[in-house]
Amino acid sequence: VQLQASGGGLVQPGGSLRLSCAASGSIFAIYIMGWYRQAPGKQRELVASISSRTSSRASTNYADSVKGRFTISRDNAENTVYLQMNSLKPEDTAVYYCAASYGTISDVRYWGQGTLVTVSS
Repeated sequence: VQLQASGGGLVQPGGSLRLSCAASGSIFAIYIMGWYRQAPGKQRELVASISSRTSSRASTNYADSVKGRFTISRDNAENTVYLQMNSLKPEDTAVYYCAASYGTISDVRYWGQGTLVTVSS
């Protein structure tokens, strides 16, 4: 599986961006998908995740810092996962990565390249 992230850019505080992560391969649906971010001088952190299509119940999880502002979704027919980011804050500035995990979110099998999000006036 190859992951291609896109959609980053410069946005003012309070603005919105939508990140996309397109996956190659026909087995995209079996993976748990996650968005991570890494700010300068900080460790990479998990921002949001969404369960695989094979899960008995679709579920999403978010870091406390983005709850209520970010929404993760997936389109299995298009092999794409999205991260809608609203009410962006300067502290959301980071390189954002998508990743595919198998079984549990911690078992990351594939990483996409990063896309830079800069929130600044």
